[in-house]
Amino acid sequence: MAQIHKRFDDRQVKALLEKYIKKEVERKYIEEILGIKKRRFSELLKSYKENPDSFTVNYRREKPTRRIDKVTEEAILTELKIEKDLIDLDDNPIVDYNYSYIKDRLESEHHTTAALPTIIDRAKKHGFYIKKKNKVAHDREVVTNYAGELVQHDSSHHRWSPYSDKKWYLITSIDDCSRFLLYYNLVEAETSWAHICALEDVALIYGLAYSYYFDCHSIFRFVQGRDSFWRNHYKVTDDVDPQVKKILTDLGIKVRYALSPQAKGKIERPYRWLQDRIVRTCAREGVKEIGDAIEVLKEEAERYNFRQRHSVTGEVPYYRLRRLKDEGKSLFREFVLPSPYLSSKDIFSLRDERTVNPYRKISFNKLVFDIKGAPIREKVDLRIVPDMISGMAEIRMWYKDNFIGIHTARNEDINLNNFK
Repeated sequence: MAQIHKRFDDRQVKALLEKYIKKEVERKYIEEILGIKKRRFSELLKSYKENPDSFTVNYRREKPTRRIDKVTEEAILTELKIEKDLIDLDDNPIVDYNYSYIKDRLESEHHTTAALPTIIDRAKKHGFYIKKKNKVAHDREVVTNYAGELVQHDSSHHRWSPYSDKKWYLITSIDDCSRFLLYYNLVEAETSWAHICALEDVALIYGLAYSYYFDCHSIFRFVQGRDSFWRNHYKVTDDVDPQVKKILTDLGIKVRYALSPQAKGKIERPYRWLQDRIVRTCAREGVKEIGDAIEVLKEEAERYNFRQRHSVTGEVPYYRLRRLKDEGKSLFREFVLPSPYLSSKDIFSLRDERTVNPYRKISFNKLVFDIKGAPIREKVDLRIVPDMISGMAEIRMWYKDNFIGIHTARNEDINLNNFK
């Protein structure tokens, strides 16, 4: 309800108080008319009795309104100008202003503070404002009841820094129930191996989830297209298991697919949040190399996981994940190496198979390896583990349930991009 001086003038209030003094009207009726409580009524009555002639209900501010200082004002305008320059750049995912990000920048970089409405007010006054388009409302409910019930995994390809001439891939895994980012990394090329590394990190650190949720990218799913080469071989959708699906199947993890980006909305929104902040920070810090961009990603992901209250759950993702585990509402299970494998490398690896020739050798990408422990004309399973630092790959050989040896090869000779 509006204040008294905005609804009644002095003459009207005086008339009501006079009627109370003369006992013509009871106090409760005057309080109801003025829309005030007993305490405020007593204050008005006391003021009127002390000096009826100068009595007024007009509001007189005793202190000046709070204003931001000149330094803060200049810092806001500086950040807004940087935002505008980013929006104006070509081939850039930033299309509007992020005032919450500016608020955080004022605290972390300029060591000052300003309320979000103040920043928006300055933006409108100085022309740093873009009216938001009307969008169709989306379902923002959490549809899972347990941590680990559904892990959404995806990648996003963008130019993450305006100072870099390359686009990088952001790979993330997010737990649907807690909204905790289980994995995040930037890579220069999207390969099956990059996604396998993500699966391994999540499994070894947090445990095995109940199910994974992917889009229909060829790395995650074989989809039969019209006039495909495979049509002559009678291969239809899901007849071929990609590398990622093979690993999850071995671990007993269910695989689900989304048929559109809208169906993967929960992971698309964190992507937008990370994308928005990463690009802005990389631009301000002049990031050119992927290693520096990864450091920016780590800072923003830690903010999201450990300090920011999620708009849907109302909880910080880390504390929500921990609470679910404490309450026994977690479907994450400990990673246990399946028999007969000897190392996690035998699980989290690229898979292929070759037939032993009469000379007890196999050929792989023009490389020839001697084979011991497998009969001729029998198939040998290859478990390939590339090392991106040394540039060498370990090829672990299995015949049925028997480990028969290790060979090495250069990563480029294996041709990682061929693995789907």
